[in-house]
Amino acid sequence: MVSDETPLRLADAIASKFGERWDIRLEGVELSMRHRQPAGPVVVPRAAIPTGRMLTLISAEFARFGIAGAPLLPLKWGRDTDVLISAIQGLDPWLKDAQPWVYREGFIPQPVVRFTGDRDSVGHLRDGFLTAFVNVSCVQRVASIQRFVELLDAWISALGALGIYAGRLTIRGELRTWSRGPVSGLTLFCDCDGIGVSDAVLLWNTASPDHMATDIGSGLERLSWLVTGSEWAHTVFGEDADMWSTDVLDAVRTATLMTMSSIRPSGRGPGGALRRVLDRIPPAMAAAGLGRLVRSQRRYWTTVGVTGPPWPNLSTAIEDGVLARAQR
Repeated sequence: MVSDETPLRLADAIASKFGERWDIRLEGVELSMRHRQPAGPVVVPRAAIPTGRMLTLISAEFARFGIAGAPLLPLKWGRDTDVLISAIQGLDPWLKDAQPWVYREGFIPQPVVRFTGDRDSVGHLRDGFLTAFVNVSCVQRVASIQRFVELLDAWISALGALGIYAGRLTIRGELRTWSRGPVSGLTLFCDCDGIGVSDAVLLWNTASPDHMATDIGSGLERLSWLVTGSEWAHTVFGEDADMWSTDVLDAVRTATLMTMSSIRPSGRGPGGALRRVLDRIPPAMAAAGLGRLVRSQRRYWTTVGVTGPPWPNLSTAIEDGVLARAQR
């Protein structure tokens, strides 16, 4: 049960679970923890772990803790956001409405679209950020703070299965409750070698705090980046990064996912979001043809479970959308 003592109860649960293996410090409301056996020099694989294999490894670790996989949510949303921005939205009925059901829960490698990625002073996406990415998450109703801490342990085990070992991690956060609309929560942040890798969030319905849940996860592409040690653009886009800017490739990638999800350009809603993406693709590039890039991105999205039309249909739809915008 959530109460005014929840932050301290969370600190106690973390100390009980991790105290033998981790150095845990609590200064005021600031919690930090590092493994007692820090990792030595980082040795990364010479090649990336295939996407499907990464998902299998993460899923297997959560399964050991009793968390099953769940089907993907639709990218078209319409509740609070036009498109899905996080797997936690699968718990909206439970968390936001205090209803006894959810859309989805479990381990979900959920494709999402966010326009909030960090950008530099001239507007280019910074390393580690994309408009469309796979939000690998454990979104699950929980009955206790202890269960949340158990699932945090599952996530650390999943990272270790990828080669991101506990000795490379720092977990930190303010043990202070936040509130957004009908939901309250506490957030812990996990860094790997000084780079933000994931969040672990304990959430509950503010008016009905027995409706408690967890959201623990990261971006699949960010995990691959940390595993391989490659440059960000090459991790995500391969050799295409040598020929096109990350921002253009990001737009094609996002447009491919949205078009696969039956979203078409329009004046508002999901279609309005797609128009914003199409405006980032140079018309001359669309006129010459996007087939090779779209084919590559479609292959990626299908690997994580997205279905949609064949790549020639997708390419034509995206090209026509870009050119129609340019003629206005």
